[in-house]
Amino acid sequence: MSTGTLSEAVLEFPDNRLLIELCGEFDRNLTDIEARLGVQILRRGNLLAIHGPPEAQTEASEVLHALYQRLEQGKSVGRGDIDREFRMADPAETPDDQLDMFGSGDRIEIKTRKKLIEPRTEAQKAYVRSLYENELAFGIGPAGTGKTYLAVAVGVNMFIQGHVDKIILSRPAVEAGERLGFLPGDMKDKVDPYMQPLYDALNDFLPGKQLARMMEEKTVEIAPLAFMRGRTLAHAFVVLDEAQNATSMQMKMFLTRLGEGSRMVITGDRSQVDLPRGVQSGLRDAERLLKDIDKISFNYFTARDVVRHPLVAKIIDAYDKDAETG
Repeated sequence: MSTGTLSEAVLEFPDNRLLIELCGEFDRNLTDIEARLGVQILRRGNLLAIHGPPEAQTEASEVLHALYQRLEQGKSVGRGDIDREFRMADPAETPDDQLDMFGSGDRIEIKTRKKLIEPRTEAQKAYVRSLYENELAFGIGPAGTGKTYLAVAVGVNMFIQGHVDKIILSRPAVEAGERLGFLPGDMKDKVDPYMQPLYDALNDFLPGKQLARMMEEKTVEIAPLAFMRGRTLAHAFVVLDEAQNATSMQMKMFLTRLGEGSRMVITGDRSQVDLPRGVQSGLRDAERLLKDIDKISFNYFTARDVVRHPLVAKIIDAYDKDAETG
């Protein structure tokens, strides 16, 4: 129940235990909401009183109610969840034919062995939906927008559900603007540094022992793009990360590996090409050549979709503006 005036809105939460979780340790969650909206939130027993401009009171009330509903459903509330509620304050409803796949009507959830993943922006939600609906999907945008993370989460989910038999993750072994020189060890030792972001994503979704077993059984493969030549990737969920660093020939080679029962996701950032000067990015070519083909989706992200540290979005904006004026 809630009551309100121009100066104060009062929200009542019946379960005091959930209210404690809603507030967070040392009221950290309330502090985050206060900082974002310029309001003051005071706790009085099982009530929260919100002081501030009426529009900010309304938004704070909506966010608090949504977070409390999460807790009632047995989910946790952290800073990422607060961020998501602000970004998705007025989400469009998921079509009826997607309810079984995505769960609730206005939310998309990706279940993995270790955690439940929810897109935090409308662009992320549309991207995840397209990964389920299309056999070939592109995710294009700046770093930190969840392109690869969400793709790997969907791959793990589809593997768990039995829709694919294996997960194959790849990226070009291209150095990011610097020469690392000779790397010691066998081939795996040499390429693993390039593949580490893919290992990090998998470790977020699968228990360590299960992931190790799956890699030993080759139901999960992580390999440089060059290792894909000559293969037909059937009944697999395949992700090519950092695709802006694939040449046009490499991109064509990779795209034509798509086999029966497989799904393929291509992710990349057109502003971070590390190829030698004069070498055309395969991502740009693919975008130009394939954009009008049915069953191939192109999903775009901007700095507004960055879900890392808030400063990352501002950094991306600053570089974009400099490139426009330069």
